[in-house]
Amino acid sequence: MGWYEDEDLWVGFAEVMFPARRTAEAERLLAESPLLKVAAGDRVLDLACGPGTHVVPLARRGAVVTGVDLSEAMLARARRACEREGVRARLVRADMRDYVDPGAYDLVINMYTSFGYFTDPGDNLAVLRNVHDSLVPGGRLLIDVMGKEVFAGWVGRPQAVDVDGGTVYMRDTVLDDWTRLRSDWTWVRGEEVRRTSLYSTLYSAAELRALVEQAGFTEVECFGDFDLSAYDNHARRLIVQAKRA
Repeated sequence: MGWYEDEDLWVGFAEVMFPARRTAEAERLLAESPLLKVAAGDRVLDLACGPGTHVVPLARRGAVVTGVDLSEAMLARARRACEREGVRARLVRADMRDYVDPGAYDLVINMYTSFGYFTDPGDNLAVLRNVHDSLVPGGRLLIDVMGKEVFAGWVGRPQAVDVDGGTVYMRDTVLDDWTRLRSDWTWVRGEEVRRTSLYSTLYSAAELRALVEQAGFTEVECFGDFDLSAYDNHARRLIVQAKRA
């Protein structure tokens, strides 16, 4: 079983992965970023949608939203969020390596380093090919990851995050000649200790651009944030936008 298939991870560490500030950030980005601008009626797929962080504000803006996630626990949270906010969205449990809906979307987003989960590079390429085929001609892909160049600036610094009466300690380890990352998390709450490890592929801008182009996309652009800033030594994230021809 892959680490991403462990429901206990998504339930037990949800507070760490999806803090309240992310909801506020999603609202702000959808209001301000040209990369996330949508019009009423636009068909949007949020791939690895989690608890609906972007699904809800997208639907509120009139987009026809589909959220896909492998975790039923996360989809349940997304359903509750939609009900609470009075919006509608289609929520689908599926593996992103398998999910494809030919020509169904104008925009596909993949946020918060939800790309690169799979050890086999061919699996990550398959995800991109599925997205390509699911877009209409001229449709856009938007990927948000922690680029290798950005990550190199702070890797190795352990972090401690206070959550709900406890603390989560995080330590990152670079693997396989800077191609993979292992993140070890330890949650300490009183006498309770919970541990998990997450793995992902590390991509430089050039590597991710090449993979996106290999999947058939054109007009591939890399940005350092959602404000269209350059991907340079000041970049905070690696944002990749591409189009289906």
